[in-house]
Amino acid sequence: MEAGNRTATSKFILLGLSEDVDLQPLLFGLFLYMYLVCVVGNLLIILAISSDSHLHTPMYFFLSNLSFTDICFTTTTVPKMLVNIQTQSKDIMYEGCLTQMYFFMLFAGLDDLLLTVMAYDRFVAICHPLHYTVIMNPRLCSTLLLLSWLICLTYSLLQSLMVLRVSFCKETEIPHFFCELAQILKLACSDTLANNILQYFVTSLLGVIPLTGILFSYSRIVSSIMGISSIRGKYKAFSTCGSHLSVVSLFYGAGLGVYLTSGTKQPSRTGSVASVMYTVVTPMLNPFIYSLRNRDIKKALRRLFSRA
Repeated sequence: MEAGNRTATSKFILLGLSEDVDLQPLLFGLFLYMYLVCVVGNLLIILAISSDSHLHTPMYFFLSNLSFTDICFTTTTVPKMLVNIQTQSKDIMYEGCLTQMYFFMLFAGLDDLLLTVMAYDRFVAICHPLHYTVIMNPRLCSTLLLLSWLICLTYSLLQSLMVLRVSFCKETEIPHFFCELAQILKLACSDTLANNILQYFVTSLLGVIPLTGILFSYSRIVSSIMGISSIRGKYKAFSTCGSHLSVVSLFYGAGLGVYLTSGTKQPSRTGSVASVMYTVVTPMLNPFIYSLRNRDIKKALRRLFSRA
């Protein structure tokens, strides 16, 4: 492409989910509702765990951090979309786009790693119950959380710095409702081979390794549960990881949908739905899954409401 067609772009244009003017009020109301439910639901989980001493255990420590991450994850994309709909503006500044992309990758990676750590916690609780308190000590829990943050901060920063070396054409329309790395790289005029290699490498690393760890943990968990003689014992053991398994299935199912549709050159309704499931619906449903399937959370929420 000729150098004259390149520009130091100052902003991008987010096309959103639909360009239908009549559909914008419906989208605004729907996403505002889902965002408020997500924030309030996850905030209640955090307050319930922090206010109840019975829930100061490794499992709920990681759950409260997952809820905090989900709030941040959704806040990265939805408020900007709501502002654009309300002001009828689709612009986002270049710096704002890179910032949104950075935090999106950060909290998406944290979600992934926290679910993996929670799977390991359930593995120790069911397969090594007598040594659970010794293995899952506060120092190990803090180390695992800190390591997850460091990994995600590093790879998000590296990806963002790699985007800074890319020059963009005059056409800066992003067919999405937020700044996604794959969509941004498609607008580049300069060579993006290094960016694409890093993107696929990091995606594979943070996708395959955590998922392998989760599958390994649950294979050992299932083996241990099958060795329990009583049906009640099997049910009790499985119920302790049922909520986590539901969240993992929802997270990776939506993530797989985004991955399969991100490689297409033209946006599709399927890709948009998959992105909404991944960025909004999954974080919104997590509090319901844990509160409806967990007696301890239900009791903590009742005590929280009674004190309020």
